[in-house]
Amino acid sequence: VQLVESGGGLVQAGDSLRLSCVASGRAFFRYNLGWFRQTPGKEREFVAIITETGRSYKSDSMKERFTISRDNAKNMVYLQMNSLKPEDTAVYYCAARSVTWRGGSPKAADFDSWGQGTQVTVSS
Repeated sequence: VQLVESGGGLVQAGDSLRLSCVASGRAFFRYNLGWFRQTPGKEREFVAIITETGRSYKSDSMKERFTISRDNAKNMVYLQMNSLKPEDTAVYYCAARSVTWRGGSPKAADFDSWGQGTQVTVSS
């Protein structure tokens, strides 16, 4: 599956932003989809995942402000980000994995496909 993110940009602290990711390829509905983020010099950080059944799991540090959702009819996955903070500044990546997530914090190495990333910058 190929993934393309969009929706990033420059916002102010406290603003909201919705990232979108469109997938091409077969059987999108079977994939688990995730969002990660990365800042320079750091490893890719897990943000959220949603399974093929719609079960979702989010990083503890973001679960009160971020929501992941998917629309299988449109081959889309979304990340709604509210109350953004300067520390949310990062490149955000969409990712897909064919193996169902069973629990625990997902790791970047568990995902098969990645988008090119979209920059989110939050000013104070």
